[in-house]
Amino acid sequence: MPQLGLLHGRAWAVLFGQLRRPPGAVCIRAVHSHSQVAEAALATQLKPHQEKSNFIIKTPKGTRDLSPQQVVVREKILDMVVSCFKRHGAKGLDTPAFELKETLTEKYGEDSGLIYDLKDQGGELLSLRYDLTVPFARYLAMNKVKKMKRYHVGKVWRRESPTIAQGRYREFCQCDFDIAGQFDPMIPDAECLKIMCEILSGLQLGDFLIKVNDRRILDGIFAVCGVPESKFHAICSSVDKLDKMSWKDVRHEMVAKKGLAAEIADRIGDYVQCHGGVSLVKQMFQDPRLSQNKQALEGLGDLKLLFEYLTLFGIAEKISFDLSLARGLDYYTGVIYEAVLLQTPAHAEEEPLNVGSVAAGGRYDGLVGMFDPKGHNVPCVGLSIGVERIFSIVEQRMKTFGEKIRTTETQVFVATPQKNFLQERLKLIAELWDAGIKAELMYKNNPKLLTQLHYCENMGIPLVVIIGEQELKEGVIMLRSVASREEVAITRENLVAEIQKRLSES
Repeated sequence: MPQLGLLHGRAWAVLFGQLRRPPGAVCIRAVHSHSQVAEAALATQLKPHQEKSNFIIKTPKGTRDLSPQQVVVREKILDMVVSCFKRHGAKGLDTPAFELKETLTEKYGEDSGLIYDLKDQGGELLSLRYDLTVPFARYLAMNKVKKMKRYHVGKVWRRESPTIAQGRYREFCQCDFDIAGQFDPMIPDAECLKIMCEILSGLQLGDFLIKVNDRRILDGIFAVCGVPESKFHAICSSVDKLDKMSWKDVRHEMVAKKGLAAEIADRIGDYVQCHGGVSLVKQMFQDPRLSQNKQALEGLGDLKLLFEYLTLFGIAEKISFDLSLARGLDYYTGVIYEAVLLQTPAHAEEEPLNVGSVAAGGRYDGLVGMFDPKGHNVPCVGLSIGVERIFSIVEQRMKTFGEKIRTTETQVFVATPQKNFLQERLKLIAELWDAGIKAELMYKNNPKLLTQLHYCENMGIPLVVIIGEQELKEGVIMLRSVASREEVAITRENLVAEIQKRLSES
């Protein structure tokens, strides 16, 4: 034993560099160092606690949590949108939440500064996706797909100043529908506009208007007005602000900030303040300056054909040819469109809610070629539904009318009026689950019957099955309607069939 003690002492001595000192001195130093270690450990424990007191628990700017009630509302909106996409023959697609930075750069014009770049984690420079269109084009080029009709629902991220009240966020959900492939002019484009009309009508958001233009017409306008070609994109992004700013302010931006001559800006103003229907298309064909521009004539020819198809689809009255519509994204090459809700609310009791555009899209025939090594293009046209903005409107409407939302889909609650019936409840609920019935029970051995019935009323569960001593003895289950409070005894073997019958009738 003494030898063990000596070894123990020497071990401590080596640890603290005190091998030649008396054993007592080693122990004193060890105890002293031990207390320093303890103090340091305590300080480490306290430090996060002290810092935590200053920490504000919140979601990052421009993001939000969705409560169970909000999730139900959003799912209903998404279900309606996706069912429309499927009705038109689209197949689903998913892509990564982040892409190579190079994939996203130089695709969004002035908005490129809004892309979220990620910290280099292993040799690849990455960015969160800004939209679902560029990843789709990358997918087509990478997989050499020449024809596809697809839909995609997913989150995107933009580093802009959020306006939560108007449904603008830094993280938000997009619902896209796109048709890729070489087809006869304007047939896929007309279908995209029909889909927008179907979705907006189905969601019953109130009256809406879809503005339509063509990037070739805009470029033609810029050319005949004298805009240098190098300034086309910059001036286009100014015109794109006409839905938020007055012509006077947009003109000032063109002249003062973008160096455009005042007389050229005035000539542009004569055009971009025009809007109408197919008659305006015909009027622009007769315009002495615009009719001399080949690009503009191509765009006008396609719009004339588009209006013919829209008339056949029965939606021409919902469409406005609006020369101020620019869609600031660089990848658009032809027809562009944007849906806006008209300010009159769907119901008299509602406050008007200015949420801007609720759907938008256009033709982008050159985007896939930007990814293809040989520059092979796949013509594409598509649309995106503004789910967050639509959600803001629906949410406000539900608050106005005090609508109650069920957050679960439970159809049957398994209850008991007596103690020690947990095993019977578990056996019974397993039967219901195995039959595909959505069922719940209370996670208590001996719950009170009144508590169980109150839970059903609060959660909107339509049926309760009750099992107790009497029921067990007679081989029956009591089936109770929560709404009417009527009860009927059903034999155990007929219970599932009776529940399914009642659910199908409701």
